[in-house]
Amino acid sequence: MHFPMKFLLYALLLLPLVAAADQDADFLAARDAFRAGNTARFENLAARLKNSPLEPYLAYYRLRLQLETVDSATIQAFLARPDDTPVIDRLRGEWLKLLGKRKQWDAFSAEYPHLLNEDTELGCYALQSRLRTQESETMQEARKLWLSGSEDMPESCTPLFDAALAGGAISEADVWLRVRLALEAGNVSLAGHLSAKLPMEHRLPVAALSGAAANPQRYLGKVNLENAGEAERRVALFALQRLTKQLPQLAFVQWEKVAAHFNAEEQHYFYAWLGYEAALRQDARALEWFRAADDAPLTEQQRAWRTRAALRALNWHEVHASIAAMTPQQQQEGAWRYWNARALKQLGQTDEPAKAFLAMSNEYNFYGQLAADELNLPIASGAMSAGFQPGKEELDAMLAQPPIRRALALYRMDLRTDALREWAWAIRKFDDKQLLTAAEIARRNQMYDRAINTADRTVQLHDFSLRYLAPYRDVLRGHIQQNQLEEAWVYGLMRQESRFVTQARSNVGAAGLMQVMPATARWIARKLGMRDYRNRMVGNTDTNLILGTYYMKTVLGWFDNNPVLASAAYNAGPSHARQWRGDTALEGAIYTETIPFSETRDYVKKVMSNTVYYAQQFGQPPRSLKQRMGIIAAKNSSNQTPIPDEK
Repeated sequence: MHFPMKFLLYALLLLPLVAAADQDADFLAARDAFRAGNTARFENLAARLKNSPLEPYLAYYRLRLQLETVDSATIQAFLARPDDTPVIDRLRGEWLKLLGKRKQWDAFSAEYPHLLNEDTELGCYALQSRLRTQESETMQEARKLWLSGSEDMPESCTPLFDAALAGGAISEADVWLRVRLALEAGNVSLAGHLSAKLPMEHRLPVAALSGAAANPQRYLGKVNLENAGEAERRVALFALQRLTKQLPQLAFVQWEKVAAHFNAEEQHYFYAWLGYEAALRQDARALEWFRAADDAPLTEQQRAWRTRAALRALNWHEVHASIAAMTPQQQQEGAWRYWNARALKQLGQTDEPAKAFLAMSNEYNFYGQLAADELNLPIASGAMSAGFQPGKEELDAMLAQPPIRRALALYRMDLRTDALREWAWAIRKFDDKQLLTAAEIARRNQMYDRAINTADRTVQLHDFSLRYLAPYRDVLRGHIQQNQLEEAWVYGLMRQESRFVTQARSNVGAAGLMQVMPATARWIARKLGMRDYRNRMVGNTDTNLILGTYYMKTVLGWFDNNPVLASAAYNAGPSHARQWRGDTALEGAIYTETIPFSETRDYVKKVMSNTVYYAQQFGQPPRSLKQRMGIIAAKNSSNQTPIPDEK
């Protein structure tokens, strides 16, 4: 039988797709065999994939199946492979942990310098190895590690810490400091464990510590601090600090009853925490309590919230002074560079704030945009059109690189964790042109999150059409028009919610392009009369967009058509967004800066910043970020009316 030529050509075009599908099926089956420990089936499948770009993964799986018994020469041969893939470094890390457990320090020390991705467990093994030859320096490194954490450390750190404690490199004061860090973080079990390393008379009573953690108010009501020793005072101070987290005013009432039993240092310590927790709750007394802390050393978070409390009070002298008290590193963060310049401007200076705003105005972020607004400059528009666009030659060369091919194959099989690692590894040394080429390949393969994140990494050459992708416009347009939303704001929010990954799911269950929570989805479905709605439908793209855009319209209506408040409500829930209003009207940027939830604070900044860039890309009339942030009206009876808190 003779087939027409067009059918023959069609069949030939399908061959690569069929071959790729077969390879994908074999790889997934081999991976399942590896995870099940089925060596025979794994080897049978791996034999079919000898020429696959994913062969390094199969070699890795093979060695992982026999890591405890394989000879070191076989491991070294794999580690010496020329393939540019993260699985080689992953095996190196796993092999080093095995060598560390076995205390094979010569082999460990020979391989460790080649490791690229270290973790704390390996870091402690490395210090154990160095302890043999560089005792003094290693002891000091151990002390730094000891003081850095409020959480449990890996077992590999224990011999190191024991040696430093025995040798005096970690002092009794250092032990207490880490106990305090653990208590401040609420890690009571670690605090009790560490306390056992103190002399008997300084150890914290475990039962009292547990009681103070479980019910600090009850504990403080029963404890007698007359002639109390240091350990008892420290437990009581922990209970008071714990109580500040629940309700600062209640903690202050308790404090007034017992303050006389604490020395000046302890009093200042308590006031620092009281001011911090009050600032988080936007309590007007926060600054007063911070001042009562006097010269107590503040944590980085406490310094930040002292500044935010001053912003909330429009106390520009205090804003400037609080930022001046930060470490040089913290002062260089975008938030504090911007707010310090604003404070100086409010205090009547001109030259220094103008220089600071100008320096920031070329930064493509929330604070860079606000700085440009202070100088009435347009947002940096040179980046909106690409200075470089890859041609066929650049794209073909990029597609020929094995790491890129592996990443694409892993994405195709929906192995997103491995694909993310492979992609990040592939682009880690790229220059701007290579980054934009890789971003374009990601876009063409609908890997929108990788396209955005890759384009975001460029230093000199930029392409905002890749940084601010706008897929699904045809699908979205009708929903946007129906709900009378601004397209730029919708895209600004979606970019932050999901990076346009349709199967995105958060750790609290939010799903889809618009990350709609299950309860919110059901509530909206009832509002829209979707009688056949089922929970699984939230992942469907069109359904997700219907639900998400309707909810955006709803929260916008609840909050005076203010996108700052609506964005905060979309992320943290309407009751929180409403609660964060001030007793007087607040500049939108100050409202945002003083949002207590760090995730929501960052979210609102990015949504609003994204919106400005999308508006320019969509050809909308120019509106500055400061105009968009607007003024947040003060709390009043009308805007404090209870609202269903579905998000």
